[in-house]
Amino acid sequence: MIASKPDIRAFFDEGTNTITYLVSDPATKKAAVIDPVLAFDHRTGKASSAPARRVLDAAGEAGLDIEWVLETHAHADHLTAAPFIKAETGAKVGIGEHITEVQAIFRPVFNAEDVSCDGAEFDHLFADGEAFRIGDLEVSVLHVPGHTPADIAYRIGDAVFVGDTLFMPDYGTARADFPGGDARQLYRSIRKLFSLPDVTRLFMCHDYLPEGREDYVWETTVGEQKRSNVHVHECVSEDDFVAMRTERDSGLAAPLLLLPSIQANIRAGAFPPAEDNGVAYLKIPVKLDAA
Repeated sequence: MIASKPDIRAFFDEGTNTITYLVSDPATKKAAVIDPVLAFDHRTGKASSAPARRVLDAAGEAGLDIEWVLETHAHADHLTAAPFIKAETGAKVGIGEHITEVQAIFRPVFNAEDVSCDGAEFDHLFADGEAFRIGDLEVSVLHVPGHTPADIAYRIGDAVFVGDTLFMPDYGTARADFPGGDARQLYRSIRKLFSLPDVTRLFMCHDYLPEGREDYVWETTVGEQKRSNVHVHECVSEDDFVAMRTERDSGLAAPLLLLPSIQANIRAGAFPPAEDNGVAYLKIPVKLDAA
């Protein structure tokens, strides 16, 4: 009999407001890590695997065998620790097959000739509706574009890891103004998630503190989102959502780690090739506005 309820442990990274999940099958002890974080100080260029080490230590203490690192998309607000976890465990790194579109968008931005644009940097590219297993847990993949063209969610038993489609109901939804993003697609992706049973548990990739809330949280349900999401509850029309999202996004600043994150994450977390002095460099495209 296939288990329907995974063991889930969350790790909150306060520096990026990101939640990494360690998801395991209680019967077989097989596990996956979803959206791991590499700490990065943009002021000094120093990176640290400490957030991911916390996850690996917890997995070791629980006797878990990590088989997968699962990315919901190429993040723009943190660097992924997927290469570190892969090196430590032998896990495969998977992401949605539309990562190729994101690579094609950003390769010329950074003049990154080493980026494949065919997803070869990853071990597996997941298609919409694809199914696989973590031990006895059945996992299904849902393509949920809008934030980026490549966003996917992972449905594991009674839980769905939604990436950057939704935030907690009191905070709303993800932005849709990155290159390749689309607010109308985002609305339809959210409606796809809303078609799941109301009791389905939803796990966020990020949490922020809206006015009136003091504690970070990251778990909700389809029913709670449909009833009370401040941006996209079930009474909000597609056109109204697109208008709201477009206006809201026009006033948002770029994420602090956008430029370093995208460069690494379209390479499955690897840094650009080292130059002849043995050092890898991240690029900052410079645009000079006319005076």
